[in-house]
Amino acid sequence: MTDRTTGTVLLRGGAVYSPADPFATAMVVQDGTVAWIGSEGAADAYVDGADRVVDLAGALVTPAFVDAHVHATATGLALTGLDLTGCPSLAEALARLERHVRQERSCGRLAAGGGGDGVVVGHGWDETGWPENRAPTREELDAAADGAAVYLSRTDVHSAVASTALRARADRSGALSGLAGHHPDGPLTRDAHHAVRRTALDGISAGQRRDAQQAALSRAASLGIGSVHECGGPDISSEEDFTGLLALAAEGGGPRVFGYWGELGAVGTARRLGAVGAGGDLFVDGAIGSRTACLHAPYADADDAGAPGSTGAAYLTAAEVADHVAACTEAGLQAGFHAIGDAALAAVLDGVRAAAGRLGAGRVRALRHRVEHAELLDDAAVAAFAEFGLVASVQPAFDAAWGGEDGMYARRLGAERARALNPFAQLLRAGVPLAFGSDAPVTPLDPWGTVRAAAFHRNPAHRVSVRAAFTAHTRGGWRALGRDDAGVLVPGAPADFAVWQAGELVVQAPDSRVAGWSTDPRSGTPGLPDLTPGAPLPVCLATAVRGRVVHGSL
Repeated sequence: MTDRTTGTVLLRGGAVYSPADPFATAMVVQDGTVAWIGSEGAADAYVDGADRVVDLAGALVTPAFVDAHVHATATGLALTGLDLTGCPSLAEALARLERHVRQERSCGRLAAGGGGDGVVVGHGWDETGWPENRAPTREELDAAADGAAVYLSRTDVHSAVASTALRARADRSGALSGLAGHHPDGPLTRDAHHAVRRTALDGISAGQRRDAQQAALSRAASLGIGSVHECGGPDISSEEDFTGLLALAAEGGGPRVFGYWGELGAVGTARRLGAVGAGGDLFVDGAIGSRTACLHAPYADADDAGAPGSTGAAYLTAAEVADHVAACTEAGLQAGFHAIGDAALAAVLDGVRAAAGRLGAGRVRALRHRVEHAELLDDAAVAAFAEFGLVASVQPAFDAAWGGEDGMYARRLGAERARALNPFAQLLRAGVPLAFGSDAPVTPLDPWGTVRAAAFHRNPAHRVSVRAAFTAHTRGGWRALGRDDAGVLVPGAPADFAVWQAGELVVQAPDSRVAGWSTDPRSGTPGLPDLTPGAPLPVCLATAVRGRVVHGSL
């Protein structure tokens, strides 16, 4: 396939995953739209009218993935800079920081000393997996970075450590120490974290930012991701960062980008910036790993200073949620909130219920307002999601990384509460729309790994079929935008698709006994790659957006 978005292309000789025909082997793309799906024999009738015929050589064609929650600049900075994800120890993290600073200075990208230009931005440390079981201190950062300005976000990006030089830049008004979440030597959370993060990102040049965004979008395309939902906001990045990413995506050549601006009541700002919604990471609470997710009952473990467990941080009240939902609904704009803990989710649902009481439940439901993460849900919360038509924008890789009887969730919450997290099957049974994402750089861009994580959830009660998980990561992302015509390969749908090298196609369900008939053609169900843990994941050969190849070749 060429870079043209016009013309007619016939792809044949493969397997096409489509509800239009479970046995399809061919597809016609015309002017960026799927024009036909069918069998190999019927494809002969389209050869003469095609500008190009592509032999798939047995490859699998699926809808392109949609990552429903990303932070492109931060993801790109991790891809191109200091990534501490998976670092085995505090000592190794400090050694990596020291090597990175030396490299940056040798290349002239970082001035000597803390007062010069430039800042070291790193991501991904996780003390829960380290033998030292603690975060780096400010003194250790200063020594490893030789006085450079350093910002290192924790894996959940809801806390960070910062060097003396960066703290000094952020504290020019002398107010940093008085902000909520300030710690003189250890990790910063809440307002103190936001202030230091803004200062760190201000040290990134426009060119570095664009390079990082391009790196993130290129990585997404290489993994069969055709669209991403960027979650921006004043506490996360900047208006320039947000609009710059949208402008980059508008140039074409990569995945689509749909932007959400997370600022309370900022309907006008969201419109001005070109956002599709006033939500995304509009924080009602923080994260479990940083002990800032807002809970009804205290955390089971002590904090970094040894203090007894708290109930986390509450950033918005139910009344503020109600006002935001009402303002967005009246403006015809999708609202959304970041809410992880059970107390935070209760505040969101109480607020949505109040807004529905003002405006009518039908008007609220019509906008498909979103909740990002939505992890600690009880039966009543799931029922409320269904009642008000809320989209659950969730990240199955969180469970893969932190779930299980001895994982971070269990240490923070206790085993019983941890088992209740991320109840995907219950949400689906209740009719709650699911949209899967990565929250990159919190977890990597990894769509097939995400589908696998949902299908093989650490709690078997929360598992869904591979087919349901795949739908949540393709069509679910489009439905979360209010688009029901996309994310599926049927005539008339946008030609956003990916081509994969994959093994035998099967139908996998949470109950392994179903797999016995999965390859029987009488089932009439299109197959997907075997995602059993340990099996190799499919390899992306090409990704197309609007019929135009943005990765690989055909």
